[in-house]
Order: sequence, then structure tokens, then C-alpha cells
Amino acid sequence: MTRDKLAELVASKFENIPDFPKPGILFQDFTPLLADRDALRAVVGDVVDRFGGQVDAVAGIEARGFMIGAAAAVGLGVGFVPIRKAGKLPRATFAREYELEYGTATLEMHCDAVNPGARVLVMDDLLATGGTARAACELVEAAGARVVAVDTLVELAELNGRSQLDGYEVRSLLQL
Repeated sequence: MTRDKLAELVASKFENIPDFPKPGILFQDFTPLLADRDALRAVVGDVVDRFGGQVDAVAGIEARGFMIGAAAAVGLGVGFVPIRKAGKLPRATFAREYELEYGTATLEMHCDAVNPGARVLVMDDLLATGGTARAACELVEAAGARVVAVDTLVELAELNGRSQLDGYEVRSLLQL
């Protein structure tokens, strides 16, 4: 399947949910994509085609990045690293605070989640303002690993999240 066709498929599987999680936010729900085995398989296949042999781990950002990131890690034959909201991981963690379009939050990653020098693909479903992805990259680097790329299904181009990710390769299947 071409990337253009895959982008069309992904677009057809996202649903807009107004005023979620707060008034004024238009939430992009990708759970219909997860429920469609062929669409999910095509998305994971695309990640494998682009990053096969280039990464040692996939780091997925809570919570929706867990779903697509874990599936991609299985497809790539590498481990999965959860990057979670503060207070959700049981062992020693690195932490980074960041701003998002409706407030601030903190992400954490286990200090021993990746080996120094590991090549890590950071994944999430959506790139908005870029603060979450930037914090995730900083966590990977705090462990001594290298971010190969930030990969998302959708990018909200008008929010210019890429500007927060200077120095990182950013790939998004679909720009809205």
C-alpha cells in the first residue's frame, strides 16, 4: 500500500470528538483504527518497512502511544518502553515536565528502560504542540540512548509541534 493510500485509510479511521478532554479541544480518537485489524496491520507494516533494523526499542507515550508503539515493537522484533504520566511507574525514574495545549504535565520513564547507546523510536498517535514528544525524547536521552525518530500517525500542522522537536527526525503519516 502506498503512503498516500495508507494516510487516507488512517484518516478514515480517526473520529473527531469535540470538547474532550476539556472544552475547546477537538480530540482525535484513533480507537477505530485499532479495532480494524487490516488498518492496524497496514500501519505497523509501514513502521516496520521504514525502521526495520534501525532501532533497538520503541518508546510509546501514554496512553495511546502504548497501543501503536507496542504493536510496532512486536512487528520490529524489539522491546517496548512505556513513557508514563507521573507516579505510574514502580521503580526509579527520570522525569520531565512539559506543556500541552490545555495545561502542564509530567512524563516519566524507568531509569533502566533502555541501555546507553540504544537506538529508540519514539511513538505516539498524534503530534500536537510537541511538548509531550519533546519530553519523551529528553527521557530517552537521559538514559543515554539515542532517539532515531519521532513517529506519529497524525500531526496537527497548525499547532507547529515540529518546532519543539528541532534536531529530531519527525515523521507523521497524515498532516491535518
